[in-house]
Amino acid sequence: MQNENGQNVDMYVPRKCSYTNRLIAAKDHGSVQINVANIDPATGTFTGESTAYALTGYIRNKSEGDMAFTTLVNEKDASTMSS
Repeated sequence: MQNENGQNVDMYVPRKCSYTNRLIAAKDHGSVQINVANIDPATGTFTGESTAYALTGYIRNKSEGDMAFTTLVNEKDASTMSS
């Protein structure tokens, strides 16, 4: 919920899995959030920004975490190359 100024006033905003769009529950201790650095393609240096990817414990338990993470990063890379 947001107030008149547009600020979030909720006590708890749940995260969503970047791969499956499932909500990550507070008790999901198998979930991870990985920040990947954004690199300037011309110089190959860190731009100071990063992209966060969240994966649920469900995906990691099925041993699909590596595939999911690779897919997400490749999709992001392809979208930045096309624009």
